[in-house]
Amino acid sequence: MDQVSLVIILLAALLIPLIMAKFKINSLPTAVMEIIVGIVIGPSVFNFVNTSDLISQLSTIGVIVLLFLSGLEIDFSLFKKRRTALTPLEQKNAVNTPKYSPVRLSVYAYSTIIVLSLLLAAAFKVSGLFSDFWLAAILFGTISLGIVIAALKEQELLSKAFGQTILLISVFGELVPMMGLTLYASVYGSNSQSLWLLLLILAVAALLLLRFKPFFRFYQNINKSTTQLDIRLAFFLIVTMVTVAESVGAENILGAFVAGIVLKLLNPSETTRERLDAIGYGFFIPIFFITTGVDLNLRTLLTSGKTLLLIPLFFLAYMVAKIGGYWVLKLRFKQANALAGTALTATTMTMVLAVLRVAKSMKTITSDQSGAFLLAALLTCVISPLIFNKFYSAEKEDLVKTAVHFIGANLSTVPVAQQLRKGWYDVSMYTNHPENYQTYHAQVPVTLMENFTAQDLQDHGVFDTDILVLGHIDAERNYELAKAAKAYGVRRIIVRFEDRNVLNEHEDELRKLGVEVYNTPEANITLLRALIESPSTLLLLNDTENSIYEVRVLNHLYTDVQIKNLQFAQDITISQVIRNRKLIAPNGNTTIMYGDRLIFTGNKQTAAQIRQALATAN
Repeated sequence: MDQVSLVIILLAALLIPLIMAKFKINSLPTAVMEIIVGIVIGPSVFNFVNTSDLISQLSTIGVIVLLFLSGLEIDFSLFKKRRTALTPLEQKNAVNTPKYSPVRLSVYAYSTIIVLSLLLAAAFKVSGLFSDFWLAAILFGTISLGIVIAALKEQELLSKAFGQTILLISVFGELVPMMGLTLYASVYGSNSQSLWLLLLILAVAALLLLRFKPFFRFYQNINKSTTQLDIRLAFFLIVTMVTVAESVGAENILGAFVAGIVLKLLNPSETTRERLDAIGYGFFIPIFFITTGVDLNLRTLLTSGKTLLLIPLFFLAYMVAKIGGYWVLKLRFKQANALAGTALTATTMTMVLAVLRVAKSMKTITSDQSGAFLLAALLTCVISPLIFNKFYSAEKEDLVKTAVHFIGANLSTVPVAQQLRKGWYDVSMYTNHPENYQTYHAQVPVTLMENFTAQDLQDHGVFDTDILVLGHIDAERNYELAKAAKAYGVRRIIVRFEDRNVLNEHEDELRKLGVEVYNTPEANITLLRALIESPSTLLLLNDTENSIYEVRVLNHLYTDVQIKNLQFAQDITISQVIRNRKLIAPNGNTTIMYGDRLIFTGNKQTAAQIRQALATAN
């Protein structure tokens, strides 16, 4: 019977995403659908499945892996100190004052969540509806990081200020309740040890981090399909931290969560993360979510009048606890997006399941109360994403075009600038030759400057750009300005060198700085050779409708997808895939991986949009 129940659960796990894709059910997270299906196949409706020791053990592994992957999702780079002084271009494009960074906004927002959660817990205690003050405060303060990340990925927002802010609030929504749950279990648990022993978990985590950091620098050279060293290390971390956590009286989920943080700090490759996701979300985690639904007996829960009262009250508490974030988000983002972000942070599921599991094992909560908390959390997962998708729209700061500044207006640069202005670029040109200004200013935006010293260019905001093209005929001047621009912080610098002797002298230095250089005679030689070896090159060069593009794939929506299955496969032709500095001749079955560089041709209108979509970090 155990095996039959497991087969039914695994069949349900297989069919759920297929059915959601078939009927285009995008508003509900997969985890929510898995819990709902668990309710349907469990004692609440058809009673096809009953939990057994085997299924309970797999479910426990599922929650451990889920919390491990949650720890792995935390992006610690968001906490790094960033430059506070904005360039003139950034000040011009900024919507609000720069003091409201994603980190500061998230701290303010989650502080309001803590205060409101404590007040709501006190209200429930005073009213007699739920007497455990600390448990209620922990539950009301939780946010489902996994669901938030999925929603942000769908809108391609993780690389934008709004997405980073909501992500950080959600990180706090898992970290703080996790710490609170640990303290709660240590104080009120029957098997808890001294609180100081909890420091042992952090000490072991630090030791593991230091011990395996050197290993992660070379394991890719010895890793192979029959060893999977990175996956072995991940599970070693999980088991070690879970064992340490349980030995000091803490919960196993804390150990799993810390293990995820340790692996994240080791900077695993995207391939490692994808394989861990495959193991977790492909097998263990669906069993946990479906089993959670199976364990919910609605026939019993909904016969209790108090439970029926608690479900809407708990739901309102989950939502109201996050409402303070609305006014915080309005400090930087527009009103509709502040509402959308607040609604999304009200989504709670993962930590609620973990907290309820611990509370039930400690016997500090009844089955009816646990069911009410869980059903209310389910409602947030249904309603909150709907509100978010309804109200969110792109911020003004996200619609700013890529700025390209040309130093030097001449026959080499002006035609390029004219073409770029037709795409997703904001082009400006600068010249110190009055005759060139008179010739070209009617064709492209050209600014006449008296001097081209580094200080003058800084004062005029020329270095405040995304891409700087030094197209002046004077090679020595281009070299000096390239160094000054790099020191200033310009992200991309492209330098023209007509004098090969000057280029030979400085090429290695500039390339080490990350400066891109080109030499017109060599470019012409390369072009002529290409025409001889591939006559069709001339067709492409003379084609006014199509062009060649290169892009690094950073958008996870288009990774692990075969070229033939890309939604825009008919609009572009991918000629080369560069992976780990090796050229791959692609075909329709070639799978696009994260970090691949694609060289493709396509219509100048649609291809530019496709390039931007592929390069959007998500």
